[in-house]
Formats: sequence, C-alpha cells, structure tokens
Amino acid sequence: MALKMYDLAAADPLLRFSPYCWRTRMALAHKGLAVETVPWRFTEKDAIAFSGQGRVPVLLDGDKVVTDSWDIACYLDAAYPDRPALFGSADARGAALFVKRWCEGQVHPALVRLIIADIARIVHPKDTGYFRESREKALGASLEAYVAAEEENLRHFHAVLTPLRLTVKDMAFLGGETPAYADYIVFGALQWARCASPQDLLQADDPVAAWFARLADLYDGLGAKAPRATAA
Repeated sequence: MALKMYDLAAADPLLRFSPYCWRTRMALAHKGLAVETVPWRFTEKDAIAFSGQGRVPVLLDGDKVVTDSWDIACYLDAAYPDRPALFGSADARGAALFVKRWCEGQVHPALVRLIIADIARIVHPKDTGYFRESREKALGASLEAYVAAEEENLRHFHAVLTPLRLTVKDMAFLGGETPAYADYIVFGALQWARCASPQDLLQADDPVAAWFARLADLYDGLGAKAPRATAA
C-alpha cells in the first residue's frame, strides 16, 4: 500500500510550495517509495488533527503517523533500510543536521525577504486572511513593506548561498557523486521559491543554479515538472 502525505497546496491544488514537504517528497523518491500526496491548506487544521499537531508534512505509513520533515527522513531510513540511504552514516546524519540548521537559519529568512508577498497571492482564498495576519504579526511589517528593498534583499540572498556555491562548484551534490538528504534540505528551500514565486532568483551561470537543476531533474523530473506561480 502506498504511503500518504499531507502536502501544502496553493489555491491551485497542483501547486505545492512547502520547503519541508519538498524535502520529504524528494526523500521518498530517493528511497523509491510511492506516495499519495493530499493537498492541504493552512486553515485545514482539522484534517491533520489526528497527528497531534498542525503542520505539514504529515506522513502516514499504514498505522504509523510521522510528522516533521527531519523525523520523517530518519524514520524512512530506519523503516526501509534495504532501500537507498538518505544519510548513510552517523557522520552524514550529523552533517545533514548542520545543513538543516544553516538552511533554516539563513536561507529561509533570506527567501522570506524576497517571496513572502508572492506567497500571499497564491494561497487559497480561505487562507488569505490567516496567512497575511499571522505573517505580518511575526514580521512586524506589511508583507509588501518587508520585501520592498528588492535589490538589497537579492544581494543578501546570493551572499547567504556562498558556502553552497563554493561546494557545488567542485562536486555534483552535497552527498558527493550522488544526492543525499542534505541536498534535499536546501533543494526544498529553493523549490519553495521556484513554486511560490514567479521571480527567477538564481543567475544562469551560478553553480547553485546548475546544482538545483540536477536535483530538479531527478526522479523523472519530480521537481522540474512541478507547477509554479505565474506573474500577476
């Protein structure tokens, strides 16, 4: 029986834009596990109440319910050890945890400065009020004001990517010749921006763009074929 995953969707149910859900979708594809994805919106808390919390991804594997993208990755390696490993060793898992902390602490905030107003335009109408009010309260500014310094925000984003750029300039993936979960963590962030915003944030000659394209083409183009937001 295929696994089931609740996956954040825009007004268009085919447009999926959570960085954490994208990590999990890539991890499942890496393991060769089929999954049914269920579109979920921010205000549909009741739909995942059985998980004991209110965020996606939520993975169902038979009677097993797993939440949090990191915990799901750890679960998949433990539950399916005969399939390709996401971590491979304790050292690799530790390195991936470092990448997770860096990505969530540096890359995500830099992207919010660029795409948060775009996200407000793609969410389901029933989510619009919740999304805008909750984000503006957290950010202390209107979404439009928060992204107003476009050039400065883009320069900061490119600077934040420097460690990744210097790494993938010399190797195909963070996992070496083949991708690992560390790759999917950062891919999820950039795929979040690709799907939720019509902006092209990476320059064509940036090694990060080539790395991202390699990952997007994996698993029959899982990332590359995903719908993205269009300009208003």
